[in-house]
Amino acid sequence: MAKIYYIGDWAVMLGPCFAETPFNYSMKGLEIFNYGHWLKEALESTGEQTVDSIPTWDFYRLPPQEWERVLAEYDVIIFSDVELKNFQLSPQFFDRSQFGTEPLTFPDRVRLTVEALHAGTHIMFLGGWLSFNGEMGKGGWGRSALANILPVECLLYEDLSENTEGFCGHVLAKDHPIFEGIDISTMPPILGYNRVKPRTDCQVLATWGDTDDPMLAIGQFKKGRVLAYTSDPAPHWGCNFVYWPSYQRFWSNALKWLLQS
Repeated sequence: MAKIYYIGDWAVMLGPCFAETPFNYSMKGLEIFNYGHWLKEALESTGEQTVDSIPTWDFYRLPPQEWERVLAEYDVIIFSDVELKNFQLSPQFFDRSQFGTEPLTFPDRVRLTVEALHAGTHIMFLGGWLSFNGEMGKGGWGRSALANILPVECLLYEDLSENTEGFCGHVLAKDHPIFEGIDISTMPPILGYNRVKPRTDCQVLATWGDTDDPMLAIGQFKKGRVLAYTSDPAPHWGCNFVYWPSYQRFWSNALKWLLQS
């Protein structure tokens, strides 16, 4: 049974906040949202794989050697709204009690991820405000060696394309197995996506509307396959998408393509 490690698409809401006096501000609630449950359920629907859904903050706090274990143990890694800082920083860098005791360095998670893909671990890169280059460049994937394994090229500036009327997908590779049994014209409006550029050594399977902006792109780097879907698999961009009758089939097909031998 294939194992998938899905990072991202969780959120915590604090509040509301009540200002009762000039000196008293009280938070009256805390709620945790797992926006990734739609994708998790879709990927597990065939009964042939299990998905561990991990909040981004848990990925950030992984101790040394734990990311190496994950990459060795899981068949597919999914990154969705996981900005580059989560790869590049460690909580220990902010622990002042460790300053001056010994040099603080840790294994480079970007390098480890690239090496794992080359060795046969497969990866999905999914869109959002903190994916690809992201809002105000916060995603940052294209500024790191992750750019070497992305099947698209990131922009050098904010890449969000959003519209309250939504965007529709246009399939270029109608015979690709990811679109088997799927009519993309029935896909509901998507409220935004990350603008990226095609990569010459990879294949764009679908674009957004009447643009050349890739919606879905795939590639292979040594032994590992990689897929990029440039919108959100969950709300908010995907608040209509997750209720599409073909949502489950779309992601099951995508996973099947990644895992094919």
